[in-house]
Amino acid sequence: MPDSILTDSQLRELIGLHHNTLLSVARGIVGASECEEVVQQAWLQAYNHWHQFGQHSNVRTWLTRIVINCAKMQLRSRKRETLFADMGQDTHGTDPLEERFNNRQHWQKPLTQWSEESPEQLLMRDQLARCLKALLSRMPANQRALLAMRDHAQLGFEEICNELEVSASNARVLLYRARAQIIALADHYEETGEC
Repeated sequence: MPDSILTDSQLRELIGLHHNTLLSVARGIVGASECEEVVQQAWLQAYNHWHQFGQHSNVRTWLTRIVINCAKMQLRSRKRETLFADMGQDTHGTDPLEERFNNRQHWQKPLTQWSEESPEQLLMRDQLARCLKALLSRMPANQRALLAMRDHAQLGFEEICNELEVSASNARVLLYRARAQIIALADHYEETGEC
């Protein structure tokens, strides 16, 4: 989209392509109750500043950066602080990620794809989705934000660290802990059928 003016059809196309990803990023920073408002603010800013979009960057990255900035402004305007610091040591003793990720934080082997052939399997998927949603709502905001930015928006660590103003080692710890909680939940659900 090389034009300096964003048309309505281009805006609709961008929203269709990127809205859900941007919601996930915003939800990770400000929570579910304010993410829609943040993304709406971001869309307005993107529309009004489209002429500033440089073709040298990816449009998804540019939009994500706008969402992150809007989310930070939302936190400041509500006079809340989100502490992006190490949350203490893991006390569970077992490491559900030990064999699953390599030292570059990539999957050793891809996750198994679940089949949705029977009503029972569809029900199990929906129950697991509810369990994951509940886990994410309880997860510390810093972990939720890192998870959304890295795994959903697929931003690089350098960009995440710059946006959240955390060190690379702290970001990796927070992401690791978020992933560990999700893997532990999925393993527990697979064994017991419960959250």
